[in-house]
Amino acid sequence: MRKNLAILFLLISIIALPFSAKANEEEKGKVDVKENIFHHLLDGYGWEVPFSHSYRIPLPVIVRAEDGSWHCFSSGRLIMHEDVVDPATGKTHVVSEPQIVYIEKDGNPEAYQFLLAHVSKHKDKVIQILPTSPKEEEEAEEIAAAQNDEVVDGFVKYDGKYYKEYRPFDISITKNVLALFIAAILVTWMVMGLVRFYTRNGFKAPRKGMGFLELCIDFIYTGVIKSTLGDKAPKFAPYLLTVFFFILVMNLLGLIVIFPGGANLTGNIAITLVLAVMTFVITNINGNKHYWKEIFWPDVPLFLKFPIPIMQIIEVFGIFTKPAALCVRLFANMMGGHMIVITLTLLIFIFAAYGTAVAGATTVVSLFFSIFMLLLDTLVSFIQAYVFTLLSTIFISMAVHEEHEAHHEVQAAEVAATPKAQ
Repeated sequence: MRKNLAILFLLISIIALPFSAKANEEEKGKVDVKENIFHHLLDGYGWEVPFSHSYRIPLPVIVRAEDGSWHCFSSGRLIMHEDVVDPATGKTHVVSEPQIVYIEKDGNPEAYQFLLAHVSKHKDKVIQILPTSPKEEEEAEEIAAAQNDEVVDGFVKYDGKYYKEYRPFDISITKNVLALFIAAILVTWMVMGLVRFYTRNGFKAPRKGMGFLELCIDFIYTGVIKSTLGDKAPKFAPYLLTVFFFILVMNLLGLIVIFPGGANLTGNIAITLVLAVMTFVITNINGNKHYWKEIFWPDVPLFLKFPIPIMQIIEVFGIFTKPAALCVRLFANMMGGHMIVITLTLLIFIFAAYGTAVAGATTVVSLFFSIFMLLLDTLVSFIQAYVFTLLSTIFISMAVHEEHEAHHEVQAAEVAATPKAQ
């Protein structure tokens, strides 16, 4: 055991050497923790190349200009990469700067101009820039000076000059959009693979990956959906099983550093909100008379619901808080896990200014805890997919549960609790 631990420590120390060497090149206070965290967690017009903050895999940008025309171009055209030599150290590093994308129309090569905004209200979004008159530019500079902020509403600053900006309708294939497609394709491929296996082999039990997939399906369907919904399980099982595997795959892809992983899908509240809204719609569309009666005329003392509808207000409010809880729980747990792992990694660069020894020790400790958090996040990925599916099943069950079924369940419980005559 001690020998194995010693070997593991040695391997991590060797892996840590390049990190500590790179960290020592950073000056104290130069690492922007907030910028680095959100750079990895937020959406973007390109997919990060591993171990590089400069280069990205380009993705298609699709925008609708001010005059209603549609334009599509590569996101690689939005950023210009240039090798710059540091005169103090003589080392070459890559500098990335935004550049204007020109699109031709009727012989005018600069008819449309698009830019990835940085000094703008729409930071890190693709905008269309329009020329300004000297008077308009002067007014923008005066506003910026008066508010002591370069960001001026309606304008974008680029290369020391203010331009009028227009935020186009944007349906670009961003990193998160592409990751959603990849997750959907993976889920379809896994499930259809299991279907093809049973088509070819009948009821023969699958092995390895297929066996694990079947185990997960049986666990969710039998242990969660069937046990909660009863005879209504076949109606809602397709949605609930799809939600479970879709969330699980998105969670696991987010833990992978390199393409096709790395997109923080379930750490994006817009995506978790859409999943929660789907549960909300299915729950309320399938709600029966008993469900709506309990909302608008619940079985409570009359003074709590008339003449002031206290309980009705609470129940209606509860219709919306349930999916909101689904949305925020999944988002917060996955976002928090990713932030902890990135922060632990950034400790290497934060402590770099204190010398090689401190940087090396910090690197080893950070790698240990990062690996531990990644393993924990893997477990959390399964748990969060399970919890979302479980709560969705319970909410749907509350909406479709018949009143007479509840009465029979109470009677059965009373009979079971009554001692039998000897």
